[in-house]
Amino acid sequence: MDVAHVAKLANLPLKPGEVEKFQKQFEETLKTIAVINELDTKGVEPTSQVTGLVNVVRQDEVDPSRILPPPMTNNGYFAVPSIFDAQ
Repeated sequence: MDVAHVAKLANLPLKPGEVEKFQKQFEETLKTIAVINELDTKGVEPTSQVTGLVNVVRQDEVDPSRILPPPMTNNGYFAVPSIFDAQ
C-alpha cells in the first residue's frame, strides 16, 4: 500500500518520516487482520454488538411548557430590556 498516495487522496498532509512510520504500522495492521482471518468462525453467529443493550426511543412530542417565546426584535436585531436607568 502506498501510504503517500492514500494520504494525498485523503488530503492528509504528512510530515517527513511519517510515511515510513505509517507504512510500518499499516503492515502490522494487515498482519493482524491476516491472523484474524485464519480463525475458524464456523458456527459463530454474526453479531453487531454483544452487550444486549437496545436503543430506547420515545415519541417525539412537543411540550408547550418548554417552548421559548419568540425573541423581541427591533430593525432585525434582538431587543433586550435596558439595563441602564434613564436619568
